[in-house]
Amino acid sequence: MNFRRRLVDRALIGLSIATVITAIVPLLSIVYDVAAKGISAINVDFFTQATPLANTPGGGMGNAIQGTLILVALSALIGLPIGLLSGVYTSEYGSNWYGSTIRFLGDVLAGIPSIVTGILVYALIVIPLHGFSVIAGSIALGTMMIPIVSNTSSQALKAVPNSIREASTALGSRRWRTTLEVIVNAKGAIATACLLAIARITGETAPLILTSGISTNWFTGVNQPVGSLTYFIYYFAKSPFVNWQNLAWGAALILMVIVLGINVAVRIVTRGKRAYS
Repeated sequence: MNFRRRLVDRALIGLSIATVITAIVPLLSIVYDVAAKGISAINVDFFTQATPLANTPGGGMGNAIQGTLILVALSALIGLPIGLLSGVYTSEYGSNWYGSTIRFLGDVLAGIPSIVTGILVYALIVIPLHGFSVIAGSIALGTMMIPIVSNTSSQALKAVPNSIREASTALGSRRWRTTLEVIVNAKGAIATACLLAIARITGETAPLILTSGISTNWFTGVNQPVGSLTYFIYYFAKSPFVNWQNLAWGAALILMVIVLGINVAVRIVTRGKRAYS
């Protein structure tokens, strides 16, 4: 019997290791290919020059990097506060029909394809304003962030032990102060939710095609179209021009580094013990 248990144990451990390797190998392969093909395109001009015209040597992705950072920043200003507040409400105050409705709508919104969000923003904002714009792209991406932040934050707050709420209430704290104590103890998970949402929209292309458009110029205003890394990766990668293809690989590498940098930064900021009080 002991031999059988050891055999099953080792078999399951081996299966787990094989599963991990199966998941890691494709990931490492993608990272290696992007790094190997994109590193040759990275130079000073890549960050300081705008995207070149067709079959034109030189140029860079400076305007696309700038546009991506602006779109992500504005989207975060729109999506993160709304998502966090709705997550706090559904977790701490949503034991009613209104909270159930918000949770249901969040689940529905999370399952909507990104292209549908782009079409909706195109119909409501791009057409009335008669053109693509940064604000339209930010609204589309910010809308995609809301259900991710809301649902994940709500689950993170529910994971905080009820003893924290009970102790705060027993000490005479008001409801809002108790909620703050709960948020402090779930800050790591909430930061992860925000990171997940930012990483999700950073790699989106479909909504931007219909909202922010494409531009080879630098940022000129929130009511004007703007270039983005994902759009140029999509556009340049399928072109017949070698220079554009190289820039697409370089842009993919920069995009991967940005997402990795956000992950590392959040881990550094949120490290430490939970502040139970």
